[in-house]
Amino acid sequence: GGGSDGNFTAALGIPTLDGLGADGHGPHTLDETIYFSSLAPMTKLWVRLFETLE
Repeated sequence: GGGSDGNFTAALGIPTLDGLGADGHGPHTLDETIYFSSLAPMTKLWVRLFETLE
């Protein structure tokens, strides 16, 4: 569901991660912003994700 390009790979049966970006407002508009407060938690998530990949 949603508007992610990950829908294309998931439809092909390819394992796909989505929703790993920073939180924000107004996606894909001239007013798009990210919430600075979401950067540290998302960075920690990415670090942990990379630590678990083989």
